[in-house]
Amino acid sequence: MKWLRQGVVARVAVAAALMTGMAAHAQDRVAKSNDPETQTAVADYNAGNMTAALSEFRKAAQRGSRLAQFNYAMMLLNGEGTAANVDEGKKWLRKAADANMSHAQYVYGKMYDDGEFVGRDPVEAHRWFLKAAQQGHVQAELALANQFLDGRGTDRDNKQAFLWYKKAAEGGDMTAQYVTGSFYERGGDGVDRNLNVARAYYAAAAAQGDPAARLKYQQLSSQLRDQKEVKPQ
Repeated sequence: MKWLRQGVVARVAVAAALMTGMAAHAQDRVAKSNDPETQTAVADYNAGNMTAALSEFRKAAQRGSRLAQFNYAMMLLNGEGTAANVDEGKKWLRKAADANMSHAQYVYGKMYDDGEFVGRDPVEAHRWFLKAAQQGHVQAELALANQFLDGRGTDRDNKQAFLWYKKAAEGGDMTAQYVTGSFYERGGDGVDRNLNVARAYYAAAAAQGDPAARLKYQQLSSQLRDQKEVKPQ
């Protein structure tokens, strides 16, 4: 599907998770911890008390808190509250990922997909994206879809790409909503062409501020209106 390539590449750059600041963001992606030390660490981190947050995350991580393991890893990787320690950061990130924390699995896969802190390995990235996506992690679903579309880390499979784009779209991802709309607009690869459904996905992306989706929605609305007005002879 060459018609998708340029748009997806540009959008992925915007949608990709940034490593910096991930520690503060993690609390929004997992259930709040019942561990008082982890909660205190999150509060200290958000207040800018990095040294205290680092110590508290470390202690909670050693006791097995996945959220603490993830946040401690991110602080080590980013050099927050301490000098950056990539090897130790990767170790704790892997612990959180192995403990089945979907966001840790996604970020671990993202490292391998980008070649950040590790050698680039799209196959390893695919393995971790799949683990996270199977738990409903929307960013992982999008990343997996992109891999299937490009044949990166796995065989190229547009049907699988569509499946994961649609899952991410239903999870509210603007990029996935646009691309899913494109699949329905064009049809093929097991997708029945349906301009009404395509327009609905474009509308969802447009509602989130995507100008290209807004233009597509307007174009399809006009096209469907014209088709409706053309009466059979």
